[in-house]
Amino acid sequence: MPTDCISYQTSGYFSTLIQDYLDQKTALRPLYNHFPTLENFEKQITEKQLNFDATNRIPLVQTLKKQYQNIEISDLTKQNIELLALENTFTITTGHQLNLFSGPLYFLYKIISTINLTKELKSKYPTYNFVPIYWMATEDHDFEEINYFNFKGKKFRWNKESTGPVGRLSTEGLTEFFEIYSSELGSSSNANTLKNLFEEAYLKHDNLADATRYLANSLFSAYGLVILDADDAYLKRAFIPYIKEELENQTSYKTVQKTIEELKDYTIQVNPREINLFYIEDNLRERIIFEHNKYIINNTKTSFSKEEILKLLENNPEKFSPNVIMRPLYQEIILPNLCYIGGGGEIAYWLELKSFFEAVNITFPILLVRNSVLLSTEKQAQKADKLGLSWHDLFTKPANLVNKITHKLSPFPIDLTPQKEILEKQFEYLYELANQTDKSFSGAVKAQEVKQKKGLENLEKRLLKAQKRKLSNQLQRVTDLQCELFPNNSLQERQSNFSEFYLEKGEQLVPLLLQKLKPLEMNFNIITI
Repeated sequence: MPTDCISYQTSGYFSTLIQDYLDQKTALRPLYNHFPTLENFEKQITEKQLNFDATNRIPLVQTLKKQYQNIEISDLTKQNIELLALENTFTITTGHQLNLFSGPLYFLYKIISTINLTKELKSKYPTYNFVPIYWMATEDHDFEEINYFNFKGKKFRWNKESTGPVGRLSTEGLTEFFEIYSSELGSSSNANTLKNLFEEAYLKHDNLADATRYLANSLFSAYGLVILDADDAYLKRAFIPYIKEELENQTSYKTVQKTIEELKDYTIQVNPREINLFYIEDNLRERIIFEHNKYIINNTKTSFSKEEILKLLENNPEKFSPNVIMRPLYQEIILPNLCYIGGGGEIAYWLELKSFFEAVNITFPILLVRNSVLLSTEKQAQKADKLGLSWHDLFTKPANLVNKITHKLSPFPIDLTPQKEILEKQFEYLYELANQTDKSFSGAVKAQEVKQKKGLENLEKRLLKAQKRKLSNQLQRVTDLQCELFPNNSLQERQSNFSEFYLEKGEQLVPLLLQKLKPLEMNFNIITI
């Protein structure tokens, strides 16, 4: 079974909104700047050059150097950090939550898409520099979303109390978790590498941000990845005017709400609040609400007058944290960024934001759907061949696949369409008779037609069911294979952790993915490992 790819639009796993974006439907054209083609990056570079405040490069470089001071990095990453000071350097950015031990597989695919795109751009536009950025979502506070990962069908969860931003969360107490996970890995060379990686990242770093930085750096530093924690007072200085605008005028709410009205035919990914900011401290991240001429911190007794909150903003911008609506703006202000790479859900909420960016005069980035991958072992590919299954078959919903294979394996047709056509002709004759006699006879003909058509449909269903029983052994092998490749009837990349495949491929895993994935082709890749 050859390596294959499937378009996102036909995979069955992307929303109508994302399918229409990929098809460049006219109705969505006002919601993005340039579609992600290699040629369109030239326009994006020109626009970003004209619109980006070059003075923001200084705090960016200084902050990155400070964040990397206690970690060993590659010469390429070091060079990329220095290049960010230059006005002909631009970034390609992806972001991800601080999932325990990277969380689902697509963590790798996001970063690899980002690295590979910078390589393509450098080849096309050699007079510019392009730096891959991984934006760590350190300010998120929903710990329940990130405190676990799945390994070989088992969920490994870190049970710990957390109320504030997850990046500041202490890693204390992970030793027991590590011991349980280690016992499942075995004792192979690749297993020992994974154990060492987990131990170095989580047991030798004090908080989740530092642990995640170490992990991502270990996997991708050789390719020049730069990892940014934007939970930083120095970086947030550049964001002060936009936070002030949000507090005083709620521009994001007004503009995004209008865009949502334009997207009424689609499922809306996120809804804006009147103020899209949080107040943040070590053990607290709560919404800022404007009520009765006061800025109230939700679920606390803390409140500020307008003068007080603006003074706090000027002196302590680190106490203000953007939510999902404002975070993209913060990113584009502090980074000389050309493109954001994300999953379908992320791109869907970015499509809500262009009018907001226009209102505050910030260039909207190119939006690229990250690479998606199905990893298959040689053994699984051989099984599929023996069962006569294509990759398109395996992407089919389980019930539909079973029906399709039953029809395919049956020695006789299960489709009773010919019999239905004969029945139609018989009733055509009876309706002609009915037109020549009493109307009550027409009613009797109609009733009999409905009854006999329903009878044939029931026979067809029973015939299909009988064949499923007869072919149960072959069908079980089909469903078993599909369950292996699509755990919990979901995409593998959303369920499995990279460590499961690292056990198989070891250090070859990341280079293999880097070699195979082409971010601008925007297809679902099937890779045999």
